[in-house]
Amino acid sequence: MKLVRVGAPGRERPAAIAADGSIRDLSAHLGDIGGDALGDLGRLADIDLSALPRLAEDERTGACVANVGKVVCIGLNYSDHAAEAGMPVPDEPVIFMKATSALCGPNDDVLLPRGTEKADWEVELGVVIGRTASEVSEADALGHVAGYCIVHDVSARDFQLDRGGQWVKGKSADTFGPIGPWLVTPEEVGDPQNLALWLEVNGERMQDGSTATMIFGVAYLVSYVSQFMSLQPGDIISTGTPPGVGMGLKPHPRYLSDGDVVRLGIDGLGEQRQVVRSKGGAK
Repeated sequence: MKLVRVGAPGRERPAAIAADGSIRDLSAHLGDIGGDALGDLGRLADIDLSALPRLAEDERTGACVANVGKVVCIGLNYSDHAAEAGMPVPDEPVIFMKATSALCGPNDDVLLPRGTEKADWEVELGVVIGRTASEVSEADALGHVAGYCIVHDVSARDFQLDRGGQWVKGKSADTFGPIGPWLVTPEEVGDPQNLALWLEVNGERMQDGSTATMIFGVAYLVSYVSQFMSLQPGDIISTGTPPGVGMGLKPHPRYLSDGDVVRLGIDGLGEQRQVVRSKGGAK
């Protein structure tokens, strides 16, 4: 099932994508797409979506998960991305956090904070937790997953790398975490380690990869992270990005500027499109 939240910020309604591609209102069956409701999505499978109210196609698409508790990000999880970043392939997953206030809809504008000159793009597979996971085994890990979504892990590299401290500073500006458009349940996704993912800037393909080349797969990551913190329903693990980020371009890095248009997608999970806006105006 493909679940989506539509409406103005703070007033989104839960919906599902019907077989004909229409958006159907789930409000009568589901309070919202988040929290404990994520552990019981199977009950929605018997609903005749075609019988539900149809929503307008041009309504805003919101973040696909409501009330996210935490976003756990995995760094350098593709060996070729580690190489372009000039960093060694990690022996264990590199974990950092992204503030939940960064999350936004998949087609909302990306707003560049004042002071950054190095805003970068990263397409990533997001893993949404459906059942509490604490010290779970790798064999049991996928049973705690509610579904998958696209995460755009927008990153201010100067805040992240040039100003000391932890990476979270460069990852957490408002709008630096578009998620969605859909939360897609596991039975529809199939193997999460066989998904193509891509990203374009102004129509130019910058990233073109596959989750098959992850260093640490989804099941391992859920198990690994759960050894250090409990994962709660609605938490998101953003699993890392393939090569092709702006920081790694040779001979000159390239970063996002006012007016740039970014499109990105993952097989079966839909597409995102954002216009980049600078709070200080065009550069």
